[in-house]
Amino acid sequence: MENRHGLVVDVQVTQATGTAEREAATQMIKRSVKKAGATVGGDKNYDSKNFVAGLRTLKVTPYVAQKAKGSAIDKRTTRHSGYATSLKIRKRIEEVFGWSKTVGGLHQTRFRGVKKVTAQTVFTFAAYNLTRMMSLLELRYSTA
Repeated sequence: MENRHGLVVDVQVTQATGTAEREAATQMIKRSVKKAGATVGGDKNYDSKNFVAGLRTLKVTPYVAQKAKGSAIDKRTTRHSGYATSLKIRKRIEEVFGWSKTVGGLHQTRFRGVKKVTAQTVFTFAAYNLTRMMSLLELRYSTA
């Protein structure tokens, strides 16, 4: 999700392995982030040495929540005001997941297999983006 407008930028469906979220995030960042100096937010699950080092290699600043002990996030990241802002805004992604489950039908997938679930997920997030863009553009259906 991009922070300014709350639109879904990229999505990837994976089998759950314990590290699949971080691996998928790295692949999506490689696909989607086009400029050096970009930032990526995430929860404490993303505060791992390998993930943070991988982002730094890609010249992307990791604005992920710090673990209490053994954090890979250091002062060069947390000293920026954008870090604190990103920690607040990253919670908006939960709105997207909530919408996709309640309105978009992803609380239980209708299909089996990664390809079919990916198609359902991409379609759902495309619908979310269209709904979100209508709100951003203040387009409403009139009853008159």
